[in-house]
Amino acid sequence: MTFDCFRGKKIAVIGIGVSNKPLVRLLENAEADITLYDKNTPPTEFAHLPAHSGENYLDNLSADIIFRSPGVKPFEPQIVKAVENGAVLTSEIELFIENSPCEIFGVTGSDGKTTTTTILGKMLTAMGRTTHVGGNIGTPLLDKLDDIKPEDAAVLELSSFQLMTMKKSPRTAVITNVSPNHLDWHRSMKEYISAKTNVFKYSSERIILNYENNICRELECDNPVFFGRNEACQILIRDGGIYVGEQKVLDTNDILLPGEHNIENFAAAIAACLPAPEAAKTVANTFGGVEHRLELVTELDGVKYYNDSIASSPTRTLAGLRVFDKKVILIAGGRPKVGFEPLAEAAEKHIKTALLVGEASGSIRAALEGKTKLIDCGDIVSAVKTAYEIAKSGDIVLLSPACTSFDQFRNFEDRGNLFKKCVNSLPGKKDGTVLFGLDSVRGFSVTYDNDIQGDNHVG
Repeated sequence: MTFDCFRGKKIAVIGIGVSNKPLVRLLENAEADITLYDKNTPPTEFAHLPAHSGENYLDNLSADIIFRSPGVKPFEPQIVKAVENGAVLTSEIELFIENSPCEIFGVTGSDGKTTTTTILGKMLTAMGRTTHVGGNIGTPLLDKLDDIKPEDAAVLELSSFQLMTMKKSPRTAVITNVSPNHLDWHRSMKEYISAKTNVFKYSSERIILNYENNICRELECDNPVFFGRNEACQILIRDGGIYVGEQKVLDTNDILLPGEHNIENFAAAIAACLPAPEAAKTVANTFGGVEHRLELVTELDGVKYYNDSIASSPTRTLAGLRVFDKKVILIAGGRPKVGFEPLAEAAEKHIKTALLVGEASGSIRAALEGKTKLIDCGDIVSAVKTAYEIAKSGDIVLLSPACTSFDQFRNFEDRGNLFKKCVNSLPGKKDGTVLFGLDSVRGFSVTYDNDIQGDNHVG
């Protein structure tokens, strides 16, 4: 696909992370006049293009069109001024939605959107459609436009950061739930909710909402399709099944993923694409989850170690805790986004010991003091060592931080990978207090600057 409309246009691309690299190449092919803006030095592959970097990289921003990375706040003063002077503010994901020839399914939510996006993509594939999955899930689809056919389907995970300036919505929009999240980035809860509603606000024909979630239930929109356990829901979870009207589409016992929240994720996907029972069962029986999302790393000496590094909010951690029928040894902490009240309310019931790491250690300690045993560990390497030393056969060790990773890591994947590397370096048998192998991975824990142009946008 050619984009002649950009030829000769003065274009600013802010943030040269994963999502914007294909965009820059597309703009080059269109012979646009491109300037790159990034707090860090742009990749060497774009060294031939004019660029601004450093602390004041947005100073003197001027363009006809501005493409921003999802992590870049659209209310930065320099961006606001450029828009006031006539610049059009958009993004790579908006350009894809505007130009995709196929039906688009958009999925957002505070929790569960990656899992729901993946389930929905697999269901559409099981229904016989060629399906392209991308967006906030980490795969840009813009450079795949030439391969997408009108009869295909595209499933996009969409974060609040991506949605905030969106002016076109997918044909089918799904909101898994909305709870306080990313309030360290958004200026208010009202702004955060407003960003989420952009997923359906402009052109959606089918709007899927979670009846179990108070905020979703009260959103203003035309003819919503609700999923949940209330009899008013068109997609009803009841009697061990997920029903569309009177038809039982899926037996919940067929769902391989644990937890009530994953039943809701399947219900959301079913509501979006209305699969035949055979397609739904195929996905339920074979999909074991997404990496870093309640991922079973190993069982060692009767202790199970789970990686839920994606859990960057207390409500997400709480959902993970509720999956297990016993108290867990929880590793939590990082850079906080919101308060830890939801975790405090559940601590006595769900947490055997909390191992605290990162910037939020003090805040979590203050919230959980007196409700469960607390141990300050500093970093994940030390937390894994402590967990190994205190865990007994039958225990569960869960990394579910309730915080972002930006204090010590580039993204939640790096955090989860370090946890897995530490766990997999533990010896097969406990031998005193010596942990063979952990010293060799301590250097893996690298502290990164919080690059707001990065692609860890999970809102």
